[in-house]
Amino acid sequence: MPSPTKLVSDNMAFVSTCGGGDWIKLPSGVKKVVPRECRAMIGQVAGGGRTGKPLIKAGDAYNKYRVKRNYWPRVRGVAMNPVEHPYGGGNHQHIGHASTVGRHKVSGQKVGQIAARQTGRSKGTAALMAKKQSA
Repeated sequence: MPSPTKLVSDNMAFVSTCGGGDWIKLPSGVKKVVPRECRAMIGQVAGGGRTGKPLIKAGDAYNKYRVKRNYWPRVRGVAMNPVEHPYGGGNHQHIGHASTVGRHKVSGQKVGQIAARQTGRSKGTAALMAKKQSA
């Protein structure tokens, strides 16, 4: 006969064995039958909401990304010089030209909306339907 269910918990209690499994008592007081072959975790994983806490200071973000990869701080293209980015330069921070580029541009020019499906203001559904019916 296999050994009774192993409980690695201080909240649950082993009650007794029955035909195909074991009775365990949960913290709520409910008694359940668990098969002996069952390998399960019951409850919540500790530290589950850790990533939900905001990074209040830049120093917190610095220490977080310092040990990971080199993508922080993220400098915007319009804040750079024109030799560093296609959006750089100018007397104030603006792109200065269309942000759409073709799919077959060389690397270094492909920034912004690459091979955009459409440009300009998007029309409403009624206008699109009218255009389809007229065609």
